[in-house]
Amino acid sequence: MSARRARVQLDDDAALRAHGYHPELARRMGGFGNFAISFSVICILAGGMTLFGYGLNTGGPAVMMWGWVGIGFMTLLLGMCLAEVTSAYPTSGGLYYMAHRLGGPRWAWVTGWLNLLGLLGAIAGIDYGCALFVGAFASLQWGLAPTPEITILIFAGILLLHGTLNALGVRLVNVFNSISVWWQISGVLLIVGTLTLAPAEHQSAGFVFGHFHNDTGFTSPVYVAALGCLLAAYTFCGYDASSHLSEETSQAQVSAPKGIVRSIGYSWIAGFILLAGMLFAVQDYTGTQRSSTGVPPAQIFIDVLGTGVAKGLLLVVIVAQLFCGNAETAAASRMVFAFSRDGALPFSSTWRRVSHHTRTPIAAVWLSVGVALVLALPSLYSPTAYAAVTAINVIGITPAYAIPVYLRLRAGDRFQAGPWNLRGWSKPLGWISVTYVAVLTVVFCLPQASPITAQSFNYAGLALAVVLLLAWAMWITKGKRHYKIPPLGSAAENTALAGEVM
Repeated sequence: MSARRARVQLDDDAALRAHGYHPELARRMGGFGNFAISFSVICILAGGMTLFGYGLNTGGPAVMMWGWVGIGFMTLLLGMCLAEVTSAYPTSGGLYYMAHRLGGPRWAWVTGWLNLLGLLGAIAGIDYGCALFVGAFASLQWGLAPTPEITILIFAGILLLHGTLNALGVRLVNVFNSISVWWQISGVLLIVGTLTLAPAEHQSAGFVFGHFHNDTGFTSPVYVAALGCLLAAYTFCGYDASSHLSEETSQAQVSAPKGIVRSIGYSWIAGFILLAGMLFAVQDYTGTQRSSTGVPPAQIFIDVLGTGVAKGLLLVVIVAQLFCGNAETAAASRMVFAFSRDGALPFSSTWRRVSHHTRTPIAAVWLSVGVALVLALPSLYSPTAYAAVTAINVIGITPAYAIPVYLRLRAGDRFQAGPWNLRGWSKPLGWISVTYVAVLTVVFCLPQASPITAQSFNYAGLALAVVLLLAWAMWITKGKRHYKIPPLGSAAENTALAGEVM
């Protein structure tokens, strides 16, 4: 299951031309930068912290910890299978381009729209979560009540910041991603170390790994535990960023798949440490759930360390979340660019434009943050809307991960593996991963709270159905005529490329 290194240096532009695309984007990202963007998007200080309160309500510590272990392991298997396909098709289109080459245009169309839904939902989920933490900091620092209206305004400001930074070019994004890796690792160590060494009472291992808590209104512990896995499943999203940035990465056929697998593995370990450290430090379970700050982790910091130190740790988390949202904006905008390049979006000629100065798809950047703003607007009236947005992210992007893996299995020996591949493990791990995704998708379309009302209804399944319906309608009216990926490069280019990676 290790990478098979090419005997000679791979020619990235030749590889891209062999897939039919002319190099347009600036290839200024190395292997570490490619890993860093997926690690930044996964961002355990974003998903693990913003859904911490959800986890306390939906299964409690036992589900949070063991769900993290189980979901993390299955995500690693899925990521390895996706990495193998990425090595063969390293383009900005990522998942939908893989689906097209392996299954045809209809598979690509569905995959692309699911991937796009997930990526845009991820921007909304990450940046809205960051806005919640900024609101909690403002509450502690200035006594500002974090109302839904104020949170939306903060959220809009964060989107504006991320749109501006991404419009300045991939070189700046690469710098921020590199800083983000060390910031996240240092932040986890700082938070866990400070909470552990603080002179306060700590919970037992039995509580952290065995306490089950249910505030969902449902009575089935199995059902509640399944819902509680959303915390881990949401956090372990976004590693396809390595694929979407492959046209801006050197040695992409090896660097991009390695970036996917390493980002999942390191996040799995660091996230386990973070969740355990936070749960050991819980002082008042109910008080943490109902924190006046609106952010349960902030209440843990206050209870254990006092307001002054709590504000400092909140700033550590906020900066990590800002890095995360910035990286996700980069990944989503490349998906918009690639999908438009192949004529799949309305007004594709606008969204595919690349700045001559920065060689960045600026229009795609602003479309991405604009749609993310619209997705989070229901949070103004629904207290469960944020959980629905995160579920939209999961049920949009996770099936999109599995489709290329399934099509690779269906292709059998017709699939030409790249220099990074799983060899004999490809089929068994592939079928395990596809089955896992099917189950996960069903779970996150289910109701998350009882009684089911207009406010507590899980709109994720409805959003998925609407997107699939729109995708079908657009395929009938537009896609069949306008969506088209270019033919593969010349026989000479393909022969040369094959010789390089043998």
